Amino acid sequence: MLIIILYFFIVVVAIQLSYYLGVFGKFSFAKAQKTTPKRLSVSVIVCAKNEEENVVNFIPLLAEQNYPDFEIVLIDDASSDGTLDIFEDFEKQYPNIRLVKVQNNEAFWGNKKYALTLGIKAAKNDYLLFTDADCYPTSKEWITAMSSQFTMQKTIVLGYGGYEKIANSFLNKLIRFETLLTAIQYFSWAKAGHPYMGVGRNLAYKKDEFFNVNGFINHIQIRSGDDDLFVNEAATAKNTAIAYAPESFTYSKPKTKYRDWITQKRRHVATANHYNTLDKLQLGLFYCSQLLFVILPIILLSFQFRWILVLSLIAVRYIAVWIVIGFSAGKLKEKDLKYWFPIVELVLIFTQINIFILNTFSKPVHWK
Repeated sequence: MLIIILYFFIVVVAIQLSYYLGVFGKFSFAKAQKTTPKRLSVSVIVCAKNEEENVVNFIPLLAEQNYPDFEIVLIDDASSDGTLDIFEDFEKQYPNIRLVKVQNNEAFWGNKKYALTLGIKAAKNDYLLFTDADCYPTSKEWITAMSSQFTMQKTIVLGYGGYEKIANSFLNKLIRFETLLTAIQYFSWAKAGHPYMGVGRNLAYKKDEFFNVNGFINHIQIRSGDDDLFVNEAATAKNTAIAYAPESFTYSKPKTKYRDWITQKRRHVATANHYNTLDKLQLGLFYCSQLLFVILPIILLSFQFRWILVLSLIAVRYIAVWIVIGFSAGKLKEKDLKYWFPIVELVLIFTQINIFILNTFSKPVHWK
C-alpha cells in the first residue's frame, strides 16, 4: 500500500510542476509589459449599491484620469443610502459623467447583471472598462494602460485587481495571496491561449463582445458572475489580452474579518461551478493536487517510507513553486507575500476545503 501511495505522490508532484512551470511560468517568466497609448474612446463603468462611503472617495480618482477621451458611467442599483445623491452631485461637477438610475425590477430584483446591462447600453463608447465601486486605480494612467492592450483582434483585456496591505495582519496576507494565486492562474491560462475568467475589479472589453454572447442572458439567473462567467463564455485565444503593467492595477479595501472574507469566497467558488466543463476539470485537478501534496507525504513520512525520496520531492516542488510565485509577485507588486510562502498556502488549502464543505450544505448570499 505504501509503495502505491508513493507512486501516487510522485504523480501529484509531477502534476503540480506541470501547472507551475508549464502553465503558470508563462506569466511568471514573461517580460515586463510596456504601455503604448492608443487613441480609443473609452467608457468607464461603475455599478454601485449602497456604497456611499467608497464612491465619495474613489469616483474623483476616476474622473481625474490622464486620458484624452473617456466618460464615466455611474450606475446606481436602487441604493437605499446616499449613493444616488453623491452620484448626482458628481454628474453636476464632472461633464463626462453619465448617470444611470436603476429602479427595483420584480423580474431582476437585486441582480447586478441587470443594472450593468442598462449601464452598458447607456455607454456612448465602444470600448468599456469596468471596476467596482470599492476600487480605485493605482495611477492616473490606468485607462491608458488598460486600453493600450486593445488591438483589432484583442477585444477583451484582463487586468489585476489587488487589495490594500494591512500591516501585521495574517488575514490580509492570506487574502492577498489568494488574490495573487488567482491572478497568476487566469493570466497564465490566457497567455497559454485558454482564458477562462477575469475580475470585475479590473476588466475591459469591446461592447460588441457583450452583444455577441447576448450579454449576461445565458447566466442571468446566477446572481454573481458578471465578470468571470462573462469571460468564461466570451473569451478566446484570439480575442483576449492581459494587462499587468503596474499602472494598470486597481486596489480594493480587503475584508478585515475572517467570516466576511469566507462569505465573499463562498460566492466566488459557487460561481466557478458554472464554468465550462474543461475549466472546472483543470481547476479541480489543480486544487486536488495541492491537497494531496499535503496529505500523502504526511502518510509516507509517518512510516518513514522512502523518506529521503519523499523529502526530495517536497523540496523540488516547493523550490519550483516559490520561484514562480516570487517572479509573479514581483510583477504584481506583492513581493512581501513570497516570504510567507508556504505558510499562507497551507492555510489557504484548508480554507478552501472548509468553503467546499460549507457550499455543499448551504448556498452563499449574493449581491447586496
